[in-house]
Amino acid sequence: MDDDKPQVDNKDQNDQTDKPTQDVDQLEKLQQRCEELENNWKRALADYKNLERRTAEEKLEFAEFANMVLIQRLLPIVDNLELLQKHVDDTGLKMIIKEVKQVLADSGVDQLESDGKAFDSETMDCVETAECEEKSHDTVVETLTRGYKFKTKILRPARVRVGKAKS
Repeated sequence: MDDDKPQVDNKDQNDQTDKPTQDVDQLEKLQQRCEELENNWKRALADYKNLERRTAEEKLEFAEFANMVLIQRLLPIVDNLELLQKHVDDTGLKMIIKEVKQVLADSGVDQLESDGKAFDSETMDCVETAECEEKSHDTVVETLTRGYKFKTKILRPARVRVGKAKS
């Protein structure tokens, strides 16, 4: 009387033993997916931070470039005021020139010194030579137009007369 025994379905037993391994596999897949999403999020966050940094740098460079262009346009005006000062002795004019030069200095503009210095083709343009003593050879005899730099960039080289040994 084997029929009286309850029949156990082998399929149900196999399903129950496979279920824990399926759950473990599914859990591992979910953990991998979670790690993948976390890594993607970290990369996106790093990309965003780099974008913010680059944008800030570009804004600063743009502002400096705009300042540099404006300053370059102001330099001939400063030159003309200095030329005027040679011909007109006026206290108000002296004060204005002093203030303008202070504003330029506060903005990062420095005047290039050239009188009596050795000629430097990086910061000076030789527009004329003058015969002089041997010891003054390749030395700036006179500055015709002042040179300026903005931070590390040369805005305008000094235009100078350079000494040349007598032949």
